[in-house]
Amino acid sequence: MKAELPAVTFPGGRQVPALGLGTWHMGEGDASRAEEVASLRAGLDLGMTLIDTAEMYADGGAESVVGEAIQGRRDEVFLVSKVLPYNASRSGTIAACEASLKRLGTDHIELYLLHWRGRHPLAETVEAFETLKADGKIGAWGVSNFDQDDMLELLEAAEPARPLTNQVLYNLARRGIEFDLLRWSRVQGIPIMAYSPLDEGRLVGHPVLEEIGRIHQASSAQVALAFLLTKPGVIAIPKSGSPDRVRENHRAAEIRLTSEDLQLLDEAFPPPTRKRPLEMI
Repeated sequence: MKAELPAVTFPGGRQVPALGLGTWHMGEGDASRAEEVASLRAGLDLGMTLIDTAEMYADGGAESVVGEAIQGRRDEVFLVSKVLPYNASRSGTIAACEASLKRLGTDHIELYLLHWRGRHPLAETVEAFETLKADGKIGAWGVSNFDQDDMLELLEAAEPARPLTNQVLYNLARRGIEFDLLRWSRVQGIPIMAYSPLDEGRLVGHPVLEEIGRIHQASSAQVALAFLLTKPGVIAIPKSGSPDRVRENHRAAEIRLTSEDLQLLDEAFPPPTRKRPLEMI
């Protein structure tokens, strides 16, 4: 029986699964392309319908892989892509989006993000986002790698428009956002997208995750994802180039971590007790 994925609701009411599909490092070589496409399609079969990509990933190669994977299934997919900060002028953002659309083989992207802050004024990038939205090329916009101070500046620059999400590095080993940004975002109604939810694989095989996994007949990776699925308003986007690993990730939704499990995780990966600089990869 397929596990029911929890959902996260964006401002405006659109719901997406709290467990999506990342594509970082996809599209870097022809040898793995067929399996990468198969992995994304396997995720769609399981209801992991949010696919996150970016023009930066393999210089557009990941978007090309996504475009192939969603052929004939576009209506199922909530598509997220990103503009590089040095492209994020008013005209540059529009040109970058149009190039992404071409690689993705679609006429619209549900959610378009500024990948991180650069030299272009936020108001200029937001103006371009709003133009793309008015033209029907994107459904909404957001940001990535913004700390709370950045978000406050963004809200002021964007008024009355608002971002749909903030995508940041968040996993058991990188819990800094729990001190302030995560709670602030929840109050603001701005969901967090957690990239590298397995800390680029470093959490796989961790002894405490293995211990908890034995109790739940689960892998360490599934336990790490299950932790994020306990967090309201958080969308995890693990990347996997293997259909079997995608199916394993999906089964994280079956795990119900107990208070004892969460205490063990807090002991192994202490939550922050002070403000930390926002971590990025």
